[in-house]
Amino acid sequence: MSIEEAIYKRYSPDYKKLVSYGFQKKNKNFSIEKIFFDNQFKAVIEVVGDTVCGTVYDLENNDEYLPLRLEYQEGSFVSEVRASYEEVLTDIRQKCFVKNYYIFSQSNRITDQIIKKYGDEPEFLWEKFQGSGIFRNPKTQKWYAAILDVDRSRLQKGKKGLIEVIDIKLSPEHVEEIINIPNFYQGYHMNKKYWISVILDDSVEDEKIMELVEESHLLSFKK
Repeated sequence: MSIEEAIYKRYSPDYKKLVSYGFQKKNKNFSIEKIFFDNQFKAVIEVVGDTVCGTVYDLENNDEYLPLRLEYQEGSFVSEVRASYEEVLTDIRQKCFVKNYYIFSQSNRITDQIIKKYGDEPEFLWEKFQGSGIFRNPKTQKWYAAILDVDRSRLQKGKKGLIEVIDIKLSPEHVEEIINIPNFYQGYHMNKKYWISVILDDSVEDEKIMELVEESHLLSFKK
């Protein structure tokens, strides 16, 4: 994970605030140059959609400062430059970005729809897994959905990369039926007799996911 990905994970830009901060807009992209570390370095930071990327230049020779990206480069000077660059990124995040519950757009859309429909916000129960939240019926305390961040290989063999999935509880009969349909999987980290998982990468439409969440929500009232 890059420096930018780590700092802006679960954040999305407020484009009006980017312009007020000093970003220049070109087409749909936004960019800014920031001089830092006692005027020795320049950061060129770009916001493309929801993605932030940056390039740091050593102003002594105007070349990209590559040690910043090398994990094994942990000398005091490199560490100080990296920390100073992180301060620049953090300042932009605090002034121009909005905190999201989750990383990916479909995860946040589904979360917003659940909150709007049932009034239940996600609960983040695990210190070790801060990106994993559950939805529960406040009347019965039963879970009816969970959004978890996992490696894609957990559901799709041979594929890698961070994803978010939603776990949804269904009747055993419905589980048996739906896991034979593409893009539906046995429940990750749940009882596979009752739970399914859907990858929140827009491979399944929001409307279909919310239909399944509705079924799960109704089941959460039963003893």
